[in-house]
Amino acid sequence: MANVTITRHDYVSEIQLNRPDALNAISSQLARELVEVTNDLVSDEQTRAVILTAAGDRAFCVGADLKERNAMSDEEFLAQRILFRATFGGVLSLPQPTVAAVHGFALGGGCELALSCDLVVADETAVVGLPEVTIGLVPGGGGTQLALRRLGPGRAADVVLTGRRIPVGEAERLGLVDRVVPAGSAREAALELAAAIAANSPVATRAAKRALRSGWSLDYAAAMDVEDAAWRTATFSADRKEGIAAFNEKRKPDWPGH
Repeated sequence: MANVTITRHDYVSEIQLNRPDALNAISSQLARELVEVTNDLVSDEQTRAVILTAAGDRAFCVGADLKERNAMSDEEFLAQRILFRATFGGVLSLPQPTVAAVHGFALGGGCELALSCDLVVADETAVVGLPEVTIGLVPGGGGTQLALRRLGPGRAADVVLTGRRIPVGEAERLGLVDRVVPAGSAREAALELAAAIAANSPVATRAAKRALRSGWSLDYAAAMDVEDAAWRTATFSADRKEGIAAFNEKRKPDWPGH
């Protein structure tokens, strides 16, 4: 694949957007390749965590490829819409914990790809935003809903309705970014974080992720049922037996992963 690459680092898989000359703008072809990669990872039991990175020095991703869109008909916009929903949904639905490594511009769909991950690590060069309303569009890769869940209604409205570009310090204060690292070190920091997650029980981390994601829109009682299901999945797994045995034997666990 030319626009998306995947690299294995032990139990961590790195998905890299690879259109640096276009600031990693999301073309239809890049979108199709990202769908293919995420579909493959869903059933990959050797992948315990995923990082999402981008080639080049200037941008993580500047969103949809507006040069491609300039000549598109309404019918072509609708066809791309179906594709893009699968693209963003593929990242959001990965069962493994995911970490975005953001540098430079992460705007529009680029910001949405980052927010589709469980954690966002950004370096000091990062500038994020959802500028769709400034060109007559609405965020369509989950931006309105992900911002709402991360920021709350007021701050989400500020980000979405102004369409402004947000420097990394403010982005961290708002909650769009989880960790800020020195310039040029986002990928390294994301890989280190993902490796730390991958060292834990794959059964437990996947179950915990399901509980976190599924509980977003539920009331407390219903969300506690989701947590109980996650607890049961982990507790009655081979990983739980190995984890407790390893603790008592003062050794690192060798996770069965089932």
